[in-house]
Amino acid sequence: MKLYGALILMWMVSAVCGLECFSCVKSPPESCNNTMTCGRKADYQCWSNKTDGLVSKGCTKGCEPPVVCCNTDLCNSATPTGSSVLFLLVSSSIITVFL
Repeated sequence: MKLYGALILMWMVSAVCGLECFSCVKSPPESCNNTMTCGRKADYQCWSNKTDGLVSKGCTKGCEPPVVCCNTDLCNSATPTGSSVLFLLVSSSIITVFL
């Protein structure tokens, strides 16, 4: 039962915290490593746009083409982070072992 409580607490904390996105303006893709914390995840999206080989990234409340938007932490990177999938697999494995 304590395990379920811990999992629910982790889920609630991640939902309440602000969305984290990469942030840069007209930078080479490999040098866009700065991050910023936006407002509530329900209200914001990460965005990225590539023009002439340079990228711009940040947070937005609305998304219009040609900007590409996503809604998970650090999802606007060039390489997928996969942390959400990893968390899901680990928590599912733990639940399976203890049930």
